[in-house]
Amino acid sequence: MVKKIPNPVDVHVGRRIRMRRVLVGLSQEKLGEQIGLTFQQVQKYEKGSNRVSASRLYQIAQILSVPVSFFFDDLPDLVDGKTVSGFSEAGTDSVVMDFLHSSEGLQLNKAFAEIKEPAVRRKIVELVKSIAGQSNT
Repeated sequence: MVKKIPNPVDVHVGRRIRMRRVLVGLSQEKLGEQIGLTFQQVQKYEKGSNRVSASRLYQIAQILSVPVSFFFDDLPDLVDGKTVSGFSEAGTDSVVMDFLHSSEGLQLNKAFAEIKEPAVRRKIVELVKSIAGQSNT
């Protein structure tokens, strides 16, 4: 049996759903309850293995307090289902986006966004850059 590969747009939309859901502190189960689905169905949406209908996407956008267009933000250019990088550095955007959609990336972004003092935020960025530089040597 041939395994079906999810459409890259469905994967992107699913990642954006997951990112926003985590940022607002909503579990898959709670989101599922609000849209009348099981958490397993929400998981399938987030993985991109099941396509989200327009009406369901609108409903999810309402619950997560974002416009529907949010789910398509940062969508890479695709040709025949493959990402086209254009003049950007190969893989750079992909690596960053993959990290931002990971559990650690979401947690780090959520915690960082809660820091109100700009000077503290700058110091954290400097610290992380320093640590990253040390790990590259």
